[in-house]
Amino acid sequence: MPYDDSPPPTRRARPLTAAAALAAVCLTAAGCGGGPESERAGATPPRPGAGAASPAPSGPAGSPLPSASFSAPASVSARPLPAGPLTGRTVVIDPGHNPGNRDRTREINEQVDIGTGRKECDTTGTSTDDGYAEARFTLDVSRRLRALLESAGARVLLTHDADRPFGPCIDERARIGNEAKADAVVSVHADGSAVGNRGFHVILPARVKGGGADTSAIVESSADLGARIAGHFARTTGSAPSNYVGGKTGLVTRDDLGGLNLSTVPKVFVECGNMRDPQDAALLTGESWRQKAAQGMADGVSSYLKG
Repeated sequence: MPYDDSPPPTRRARPLTAAAALAAVCLTAAGCGGGPESERAGATPPRPGAGAASPAPSGPAGSPLPSASFSAPASVSARPLPAGPLTGRTVVIDPGHNPGNRDRTREINEQVDIGTGRKECDTTGTSTDDGYAEARFTLDVSRRLRALLESAGARVLLTHDADRPFGPCIDERARIGNEAKADAVVSVHADGSAVGNRGFHVILPARVKGGGADTSAIVESSADLGARIAGHFARTTGSAPSNYVGGKTGLVTRDDLGGLNLSTVPKVFVECGNMRDPQDAALLTGESWRQKAAQGMADGVSSYLKG
């Protein structure tokens, strides 16, 4: 749920037309038929050596997360990357929230500047009725997404990997992508809406200018990135676009999220489903579906970066 090396090549993929974007979203067996919350969302634990598997993702409620030291603002793999279609490109993945946020309410309630106002540093996120926390879901899917993109040659950074006590704050999450000069940033979330509200949606940055925020340079490229992710996500997971926001397009534009307002590189939020709806929750807690979710996002990012 939203509440939020050398420089890589600067060429951006050509934006999709509005008609093409809608068509991309509708490429799903489920078809295209069919409330704002506070914004949410840094060094990886030692990664295995070359050829080894990535750390096992966390599962539903109660499964442990890898231990790690709080040492760096963003996590990045130290192992050599294979040559692939995304070689030379940088992607930042932003796992929404942090499992430690629930124990650091004073810190995450501190207000930070989002350019057009002030907002909480971070929030705890939502959970399923069975207690599977959004913060665990986002880490699991983000790790899977990292592995897929790295296998295609991309340099991938995570804004955090459960290796810091809380956060990072929403302004720092944006700053990590900016300082990495990322070709694309994906913030992974799951919503906490009412029962009966189902499906995924991708949140795009609105045209915002105020304080330290100016999204004018990234609105079109972010919309292209989001449309491609939405189309591939629908096709790969079989999930339909949201039936409660976005007019069943799977695309929503917002101007109240610091993680988007403060970004200077193409960025979107992906709300993978509604954790408070039993049918969506059954998908989100399934390991095979989470792998499909990561694959859909990876395919969308790859499509965008290839142009």
